[in-house]
Amino acid sequence: MKIRILHESDAQEYQELRLSGLQINPEAFGSTYEREVTFSQETIKERLNPTTDKFVLGAFDEQDSLVGMVTFMRETNLKMSHRGNVYGMYVAPQGRGQGVGKSLLIELIRRVNNFEGLEQIHLTVVSDNYAAKKLYKSVGFEAYGVERHALKYNGQYFDEDLMVLFM
Repeated sequence: MKIRILHESDAQEYQELRLSGLQINPEAFGSTYEREVTFSQETIKERLNPTTDKFVLGAFDEQDSLVGMVTFMRETNLKMSHRGNVYGMYVAPQGRGQGVGKSLLIELIRRVNNFEGLEQIHLTVVSDNYAAKKLYKSVGFEAYGVERHALKYNGQYFDEDLMVLFM
């Protein structure tokens, strides 16, 4: 497995994996397939464009296929710049149970350890996604609250656990 920052040239493969995730696990994301299927390649390229405060990591299997991804975005507000957020964590079904998710998170944490002044990383996870919560806890995240009815999809509410990793 190879993990690296995604760039514009990865836009097509990223979008395919993202749309697959939105279809397979719609409850796990704040966005929807119906919304993102209309995104242009330019929109996707902009999403992938790394900056000093944002990057998307991709995990590639032995066939060089993208099987996992995670996004990091640092808060830009002066009073919140000590915080960053994890978004869009997803591992394709064929990559699950092989350490892809853990490897992505370990690499993300390794990279942001070098960010001056960054003290904590936040994420949210659907409360009944026990596998994801176990993964996050295994790399040091801890729950600090629950947002009831955080998401609503097809008339069903989903609670989210709020988690943080102090650097």
